[in-house]
Amino acid sequence: MINEQEIVQNIKDLVSIPSPSGYTGDAISYVGDFLKKENVPFYLNRKGGLIATLKGKDDSKHRLLTAHVDTLGAMVKEIKGSGRLKLTMIGGFRWNAVEGEYCKIHTADGKTYTGTILMHQTSVHVYKDAGEAKRDEDNIEVRIDEVVKTKEETEKLGISVGDFVSFEPRVELTESGFIKSRHLDDKASVGILMHLIKLVKDNNIELPYTVNFLISNNEEIGYGGNSNITDETVEYIAVDMGAIGDGQSTDEYSVSICAKDSSGPYHYELRKHLVRLAQEHSVDYRVDIYPFYGSDASAAIRAGFDIKHGLVGAGIAESHAYERTHVSSLRHTANLLLHYVQSELA
Repeated sequence: MINEQEIVQNIKDLVSIPSPSGYTGDAISYVGDFLKKENVPFYLNRKGGLIATLKGKDDSKHRLLTAHVDTLGAMVKEIKGSGRLKLTMIGGFRWNAVEGEYCKIHTADGKTYTGTILMHQTSVHVYKDAGEAKRDEDNIEVRIDEVVKTKEETEKLGISVGDFVSFEPRVELTESGFIKSRHLDDKASVGILMHLIKLVKDNNIELPYTVNFLISNNEEIGYGGNSNITDETVEYIAVDMGAIGDGQSTDEYSVSICAKDSSGPYHYELRKHLVRLAQEHSVDYRVDIYPFYGSDASAAIRAGFDIKHGLVGAGIAESHAYERTHVSSLRHTANLLLHYVQSELA
């Protein structure tokens, strides 16, 4: 029933829409247009996030699934005398992860300019310390693809402090089944939830409980999913990336079920429920702990909501850089969620 090609197409479309935290309107509109075609009711909250609802047989108890459409990015901090731009980060990444990347500058009057994120000391023919110079806000700059030689010439383009800067995704699907791109965190999960909604609608699947879908737009800065949670919500699952690295059990081929992250343990009974569902339905899964991580579900707990919270997601390699996962991980994640929304409460 899971259509991997549909999920991949959703992801390719989504990662191609610039949406650093604070600049997510176009990505949210994309999801909204999809929901309109599927005749799924939704509304936008004041923060700019989207909440869609699939009614269940029991509307007195709700589930909430969330994924975030906002991504890492940057903002213009200063226009240098040379006409190039200094940046400030949006979200938690390292400058070396975006050094050399193509980018777009989005001006307040709706214009878009392209550029490249570079070290000021890039040329090895000029700078002896090109390799050793610190990668930080002082040395990283944007070379704009326009004829500008001074601060004033850049300002004449309409570029100013506070303009958003997005990173090119460079999305690609390999013959071996890998999808590699920036911003799979968390547009891979948004693409999965869109497919899940379509499956439920197209196959007239009766849900035992009402399910709300929150497409949040501020997760990368810490507060995307800590509001708009109905009083009836019993279970809240963040669908986000599984962290891969040394000491981790998560891989690129299965669904990752998080037991604990930097916020502490996730709800034990809900986690066991997800594991049982995976085992019963031959879903390949890994239980893991993410040491430097927080989710919209943990943000909701911190905000004081009385819910059972969980975290699952596809395994994403090289997170917050040039990311990659396999279609099998997307399939297993979607399959677990499809069985979850049809199951009894934990």
